[in-house]
Amino acid sequence: MGIVGSTIVKFLPLAPKFIVRWFAKRYFAGEDLNQALKAINKISSEGACFTIDVLGEEINSMDETEFFISEYEKVIELIVEHKLNSNISIKPSAFGLHLDFEIGLSNMVSVISKASDREIFVRLDMEDSSATQYTIDALTRLHDMGYNNVGIVFQGRLHRTMTDIQNVTEKLGNKCDIRICKGIYLEPENIAFTNHSKIVEETNSAIQLSIKNGAYVAIASHDDAVINFSLNEISKAGMGPGIEDPRPNSNPSRIGKGPGYEFQFLMGVRGDVRRKLSNEGHLTRVYLPYGARWYEYSMRRLRENPDVALHITKAVLFPWTNRR
Repeated sequence: MGIVGSTIVKFLPLAPKFIVRWFAKRYFAGEDLNQALKAINKISSEGACFTIDVLGEEINSMDETEFFISEYEKVIELIVEHKLNSNISIKPSAFGLHLDFEIGLSNMVSVISKASDREIFVRLDMEDSSATQYTIDALTRLHDMGYNNVGIVFQGRLHRTMTDIQNVTEKLGNKCDIRICKGIYLEPENIAFTNHSKIVEETNSAIQLSIKNGAYVAIASHDDAVINFSLNEISKAGMGPGIEDPRPNSNPSRIGKGPGYEFQFLMGVRGDVRRKLSNEGHLTRVYLPYGARWYEYSMRRLRENPDVALHITKAVLFPWTNRR
């Protein structure tokens, strides 16, 4: 699979931009907020709620953060104006956290404080391993500042993830909100698991530990093995649709959230599974990216993990294998 995916990635930059857009269009919500709103209105009829993400590359100067600050302020106002069942996801590097931690944190606070005032949850997206520690540090600092409307993402494939979950849940207690995914970034073997079955196993362990430690758990996977494992763990913990979170170490009152957990899906991926879970009463959320920088974002993600290119190509040529 790696060779085929790498071959697709090698030749895709030579293709006209409209070809790349044709490949990618079902996985992002458009280039501006109006297009994103249309996508939200269409999908919301399926019982889903949303996480809105502004697409963009890692910045090289603090001047570039102004775009993201301004755009996320517009997203927050859109959510309020249209009464959308949505939160937002931000990339710490887009706010300059990797360039200057204190200035980057201040940039993030300018958005997070507005979201907090409007009772909107903010997810700190997790980028590659170089960003892991400063993202965790930002999370804990933000909670120390009183911004409890902020959560984080952990990637099952990293060796450090179980320790990170333990530390963060101990630090934040029942205010901890964790999104667990397998992770898209291809990392070296000395810091990450590279075998697929092992990645699934570790992702399941991360979900299990997060549930046990009382965190709100967002299960972000399209993998049947992860979804089925999660459903079993949720049941074992006495949790489920219509049941108030019974865990003694959890926080049952979370605005716009499920009873201690939710399932998350990328836009355009496994909609049939998402709808099934929703019909069963589980809270489901669609990760909805939009923005003018969709091309750069798409190409970077493909370069980071060429196997994604193969999955996209398969979905385009054989759409019945990945129904929306």
